[in-house]
Amino acid sequence: MRVYLDHAATTPLDPRVRKAMEPYLRDEYGNPSSLHRWGRRARTAIDAARETLAAALNADPAEICFVSSGTESCNLAVIGCALKAPPNRRHILVSAVEHHCVLNAAEWLVPLGFEVEHIPVDRYGQVDPDAVRARIRDDTWLVSVMHANNEIGTLQPVEAIAQICKERGVWFHVDAVQTFGVLPVDVQAIGCDLLSVSAHKIYGPKGVGALYIRAMTPLQPLMVGGGQERGRRAGTENVAGIVGFAEAVRLAESLREAEAERQAALRDQFIRAVLEAIPDTILTGHPTERLPGNAHFRFIGVPSDSLLIALDRAGIAASSGAACSAGSLEPSHVLLALGWDEVAAQEGVRFTLGRGTTWEELAYTVEVLRTEVARIRARRAVTSI
Repeated sequence: MRVYLDHAATTPLDPRVRKAMEPYLRDEYGNPSSLHRWGRRARTAIDAARETLAAALNADPAEICFVSSGTESCNLAVIGCALKAPPNRRHILVSAVEHHCVLNAAEWLVPLGFEVEHIPVDRYGQVDPDAVRARIRDDTWLVSVMHANNEIGTLQPVEAIAQICKERGVWFHVDAVQTFGVLPVDVQAIGCDLLSVSAHKIYGPKGVGALYIRAMTPLQPLMVGGGQERGRRAGTENVAGIVGFAEAVRLAESLREAEAERQAALRDQFIRAVLEAIPDTILTGHPTERLPGNAHFRFIGVPSDSLLIALDRAGIAASSGAACSAGSLEPSHVLLALGWDEVAAQEGVRFTLGRGTTWEELAYTVEVLRTEVARIRARRAVTSI
């Protein structure tokens, strides 16, 4: 059996998305900045896609900027906004469990005179809005807190944080790469100024993302050249990718509510089965405020790399965290932020469900986990004697 439980890393391209993209990979090859009919058709396709994303986010189409990925979107939000800060507003707050594309973007600003402070989280990986309130200073310019953690699935109270930022006159960025198309993401309801999304997490193509930029939000472009994307991101647009992104959004929005309910039910059944079948196992992340398809465990005494290799041999794809960090020998910064020590932080394994996931696949995964966790523990017990 082949079981793919790494949908948080990427999803397969939906055949309907591929079909929507095909004309722009073959026949509609015009540059959308050109004035002739080939260019105008490409421009029309991008404009229609922009309207689709804007409607899904409850935004104005002019507030959508297409980029190459979720990482570029977060980089543009954090660095681009920071570079517009006046000299007396150089303090930036980011949660301790952000994706590295936010954490590293913030750290990139330190040599330029910015001070970066990490907002702590509780044992479930959740930010307390009061912790944000307590850390905002007169010189704070930007706060960045993700909508849901990509590793442990915990949802963040972004609406409450946005209200605090608004009261204090601080710009607020939300990384919604894991939630867009999975849960409701309404920029007006959240109240954020910047919000990042990506196509390949929702059965769209890799190589395309978007940044929502609320009108009047200060932003310095990081890609310079032509005037594409209203001067916010130079470079010829990825027309086929953008068309595919829009189709993926349309499909995700039509399936979102029913699919979230289905995945959450399967997730809860899977969690119960794993905890009952395998002793010394801990569910990580918030028990209820979590992504519908996320189940993250610590198998005590079992290094995640050893278990992932065993799962792969059995035809099961899982991960220890962000795909961008795969192969790293460092313990998970997310699990360290939860208060785990370095040994424990190397024992976390993430299973993320998708549209095609069935209980038969999950039941098979439980049986493989039961066997392999016991085998690894027994082997380590012998070698430690």
